[in-house]
Amino acid sequence: MEQNSHWIYDYLITRGLSEEWSAIINMLILLFVILIFLSFFDFILRKILLGIFVRFSNKSKTHFDDLLVQNKAPRNIAHIIPLLLAYKAVPAIFRDFPTAENIILKGIEVFGIVLFLWVVRSLLNTIKDYFKTLPNLKDKPIDSYIQVFMIFSWAIGLFYAFSIITGVELWKFLTALGTASAIIILVFKDTILGFVASIQVSINDMVRIGDWISFEKYGADGDVIEINLATVKVQNWDKTITTIPTYALISDSFKNWRGMMNSGGRRIKRALILKQESIHFLTKDDIQSLKKIEMITEYLEKRDEAIESFNTNNQIDKSILINGKNLTNVGVFRKYIDNYIHHHSGINKDMTIMVRHLAPTAQGLPIEVYAFSSDKRWANYEYIMADIFDHLLAAIPYFDLEGFELPSSTNFTGKT
Repeated sequence: MEQNSHWIYDYLITRGLSEEWSAIINMLILLFVILIFLSFFDFILRKILLGIFVRFSNKSKTHFDDLLVQNKAPRNIAHIIPLLLAYKAVPAIFRDFPTAENIILKGIEVFGIVLFLWVVRSLLNTIKDYFKTLPNLKDKPIDSYIQVFMIFSWAIGLFYAFSIITGVELWKFLTALGTASAIIILVFKDTILGFVASIQVSINDMVRIGDWISFEKYGADGDVIEINLATVKVQNWDKTITTIPTYALISDSFKNWRGMMNSGGRRIKRALILKQESIHFLTKDDIQSLKKIEMITEYLEKRDEAIESFNTNNQIDKSILINGKNLTNVGVFRKYIDNYIHHHSGINKDMTIMVRHLAPTAQGLPIEVYAFSSDKRWANYEYIMADIFDHLLAAIPYFDLEGFELPSSTNFTGKT
């Protein structure tokens, strides 16, 4: 090719043009012709290769080849042959310009490295997208591992590029680079920490894509939508996005709600605070009045009979209510809450249901409801919990009890 590339030069010399201008014109014409040819050849090759891939992907059952097309793998692969032809053509085009030939050859070699990295990136992105379609892997931090391979690929590519540009052998370049390892570690500290954290998160199954996590330090409370080498993205319930360093998942404390989501219900843990001065023993009249409440009628009849029998058999002086066994309004109310929760359609009866006293406080006596809603969706969960406490708050006066609340100005002025 080099012998045939000089005929324009020879022709111009015979026409009396100087050697310098003949060489320049010869180089420019050849360069123009080669660029036009390679551009056209690259276009045709891309169309052919892409058509082959598309036809093959339409006939195949796997989704992998479709992803190759989406990530432009055929397009990047098609550039390889024109680049090789350009590399072969440069010595012929720049025959009379050895300095320019050397620079352009190095430029093509560097571009070849970049093109190779584009192909690798297309393949890695295809693998990443394909793995995300697999049920066993779709919630794993695939992005982190792909990014690690991509970083190593780019690092090796950059080392080769510097070696080509500077003319220093790769091993000598890497040896010199080893002396600067401390600086490299400092620069890539977050990347290294993120990589180690990604492995630990995956192995220990701490977080998956789709998990609901709460991370107070970073103000995150929502679903994990992405896990990559450096960051974890959380879409909060207000639709904002919080970015958390990946290594924070193993260095700080956070709450993963996956256990709740995989369980049979979502926990309800809320207390009513009752004025302690409203708590008292029940008289016979009080018990008879409370028996009208159907949910505790049977309970009161049995308890009243058992208490009456005990006090009679032990000759208890009932002229004072405190003597012997007695029912209290708060105890009956607690039993009413327990029965009400057990009969509520929104509560999972197979999980813990408990109504308990908490330690008395300066505000009063907390009666806590501990149960699990059968519907874990946020809106439905809040509706079930509100429905329960709407009823219980309205039921307090029926037991001659009072709920606690801080006094307002109307308590002092008498205005309503």
